[in-house]
Amino acid sequence: MSSLTLHALPQKLLKNRRTVLLAAATLAASPLMARTGNAKPLVEVWKDPQCGCCQLWVDHLQANSFAVQIHDVGNNAARKRLGMPEKLGSCHTALVSGYVIEGHVPASDIQRLLKEKPQALGLSVPGMPIGSPGMDGPEYKGRKDPYAVLLVQRDGSSRAFNRYPGDRPMAMSGRSHPA
Repeated sequence: MSSLTLHALPQKLLKNRRTVLLAAATLAASPLMARTGNAKPLVEVWKDPQCGCCQLWVDHLQANSFAVQIHDVGNNAARKRLGMPEKLGSCHTALVSGYVIEGHVPASDIQRLLKEKPQALGLSVPGMPIGSPGMDGPEYKGRKDPYAVLLVQRDGSSRAFNRYPGDRPMAMSGRSHPA
């Protein structure tokens, strides 16, 4: 090797080291830039691979500016691991910005949750109400049942975060209403 080649070698290594450090710094800053920039919020979804309504809910999120990562492994283990009470369960569980989302929660309610940032575990639409996002396919012929989106606390308690009236009255627990 000539002396010129040996002299250039440390410069080349230094340049490569700078490139590696710059790349590492960029990767480390990426999550921060995603939170402050115009990046779509990432929603991780655990669902059954055969569930059509879950996929329709994912499509609803993507159509409303969310990025979605799907785990087609079912959702019972994820729901338990993330702390969502089983009594508030549904057919899919999701995680977005530290909040747990259970069931057919409308994208607009998730956007509101992320904007308001309440102290809470997350949101739930228990069961599978017809007319909610993902449960609004043509087989339901436009039917919309009333349902509530619940704000779930870490202790398992919940309160209404939003209500959707549907096109039929909400069932009352064993009470009859005067006509």
